[in-house]
Amino acid sequence: MKKSLRILVFLMLIATLVTPLSATSAYSTYTYSSDGYVLSSPDAYVPDTVVDSDYSLAEFRSISDIFTDSDGNVYIADTDMKCVYILDPYYHYVSQIKNFVNEQGVADTFLTPEGVFVTDKYIYVCDSDNARIIMFNKSDNSFVKTIPQPVSALFGENAIYKPSALAVDAYGRLFVVSKTTTEGIIVMSDNADFYGFIGAQKVSASSGISAFLEKLGLKDENQDENISSEYNNITIDSDNFIYVTINSIDESVQQAAITSKDGTYAPVKKLNASGTDVLRRNGFFAPSGEVKVDTGTDGITGASSIVDAAVGPEGTWSIIDDKRSKIYTYDAEGNLLFAFGDMGSQTGNITQIGGLCYQGDKLLVVDRARANFTVYRRTEYGDILINALHNQNQRNYDLAVTDWQEILKRNNNFDLAYIGIGRAMARDGEYEKAMEYFKYSHEKENRYSAAYKEVRKEWASKFFILIPIIFVAVIVGLVFFFSYAGKVNKRTALKVGTKTIGEEFLYAFHVMVHPFDGFWDLKHEKRGSIKSAFLILLLTIVTFAYRSLGTGYIFSQKTAADYSGIYSTIISVVVPVMLWVISNWCLTTLFDGEGKFADIFIATCYSLIPIPLFMIPSTILSNFLVADESAIITTFEIIAALWVGMLLYLGMMTTHNYGFFKNLITVIATIVVMVIIMFLAVLFFELMAKLVNLFTQLWLEISFRT
Repeated sequence: MKKSLRILVFLMLIATLVTPLSATSAYSTYTYSSDGYVLSSPDAYVPDTVVDSDYSLAEFRSISDIFTDSDGNVYIADTDMKCVYILDPYYHYVSQIKNFVNEQGVADTFLTPEGVFVTDKYIYVCDSDNARIIMFNKSDNSFVKTIPQPVSALFGENAIYKPSALAVDAYGRLFVVSKTTTEGIIVMSDNADFYGFIGAQKVSASSGISAFLEKLGLKDENQDENISSEYNNITIDSDNFIYVTINSIDESVQQAAITSKDGTYAPVKKLNASGTDVLRRNGFFAPSGEVKVDTGTDGITGASSIVDAAVGPEGTWSIIDDKRSKIYTYDAEGNLLFAFGDMGSQTGNITQIGGLCYQGDKLLVVDRARANFTVYRRTEYGDILINALHNQNQRNYDLAVTDWQEILKRNNNFDLAYIGIGRAMARDGEYEKAMEYFKYSHEKENRYSAAYKEVRKEWASKFFILIPIIFVAVIVGLVFFFSYAGKVNKRTALKVGTKTIGEEFLYAFHVMVHPFDGFWDLKHEKRGSIKSAFLILLLTIVTFAYRSLGTGYIFSQKTAADYSGIYSTIISVVVPVMLWVISNWCLTTLFDGEGKFADIFIATCYSLIPIPLFMIPSTILSNFLVADESAIITTFEIIAALWVGMLLYLGMMTTHNYGFFKNLITVIATIVVMVIIMFLAVLFFELMAKLVNLFTQLWLEISFRT
């Protein structure tokens, strides 16, 4: 009995150790936050079956394309076997298309079948190196006709036509990707009637002379702008929108487009029949694959290399990155739903990802290196996610909220769930609750701002009488303050002896509106001092600190108050001011400047007074404005910057008794000297860091040996 009990306990212990290992996923599933941080997510798809030659009984050697029809049958184009395999929905061999008799009655075969597309009636195969597309009847795989290269002067006499992928819309039009065609997607009929090119991909001029000319504005806008890089794949959705991918875009340009959401150089586009890109890029980042590319795992860095796209259920669509063997899935708005996949030999990993397609709730992904494809089945989490999108698309918002709440139980990092709940509450008029959920997802500019606008409208209707009262009170207060400052300044002008720091501080407002007289008296009549200059500098620091911490949520760059930023705020104000003062003093000492170091410092600090005068009100206003009204804040900041620049220029001219042009040259030289000083400081600190590291290593070595 005891022996049996020991065996049972031993087996239970082994089970607890083995189960987690077997349940370990071959990859991690994740999304990205609005700040670009990776957020772990439950698996939406898990590997179910690896279909190879042994499993399917079809001899795979080099899978170039994969496609599924409406019945779930799978079509595999194999370039080495020079055929198209047809598998049933359970991935077992049914038949193949290899040898056929063409329209001349001659026995024919494929040379390089690279792309396959299937409609309800026909099977289309891109025989790339034979420069043709071949149609077969879907019912019995019988030959229908050959579609040759379309005849058109637009191709050019020396054009090379190599169709590698195609899609066919509901009207029978063919959208063809040719590996050697740079004018865009070829649109033609199945009789080879040429309709034109659409969606030409502009070549990015990111380096060399062309980039330099483009930055200077000297490059002809039409020069090289109609030249396209070759697309590499294509698919089509039920609404006849085509998705095209390209992996030959300059990486730096492609990555910059992720944050700018500019589709000009995007690696994936959604084109309408006229070739206009209509892809929605409303997520935190434009759909382009990997977002965080500078710290890649396994030494993989740089922008994603997108080689295929597939359309899934409820407006979702996926792209694959053959650099990382990852799959990225987005919704119709361009929000990243999940990303997963990795290289490796474990089941679920892909050595060399080559293509993908949907088969109902399954995802089929090709591994070209292993000549097989992996079937990923959707998990419960994935089912709930798709159901939430379905209810949202069908405007069953209450049901969608339930689904999003279920999602949050499993993944509280999923921002789209918060957005979905917030949208439903906004439609029900619960704007304050909607704002809370939008805030969780950091959805500021669009949905949070729109909800806040409704809350503000409701508040304004309740307290309508307060708005003009507050506005008038602010105006009266400013008039009273400037009137008071003017009286104090007049009285102080006749005062003999030492001025108080308050009188010196108020004189800054006289300097602000009367710069020539103000800076002259500031230097010669001693209307200011080092103490009052430090007070204005301190007020400027406080202004920037308040701006950092007190800016309204819609306009804030932070997700939470970051009090460590106060120290960086102090540095960001004090360092430029002192660099300016030191650089200007060094130069003007050599070029007959009459201002002393203290005079330059005082004039510089007094020039900063427009900053608190304009930026404090703009920061307060940011808590009451919506995203569409950002121009008001921008206007305040521009006025402050221009006013400070004008005061600084006139202050240096008056302090040193320079003429306009001599002062202009001195100001430009001062900026150059500031740059040089910063450069030397960086070199110095880097050198000191290396010396400290060297002595530390020497000390450790000596200590180790002794």
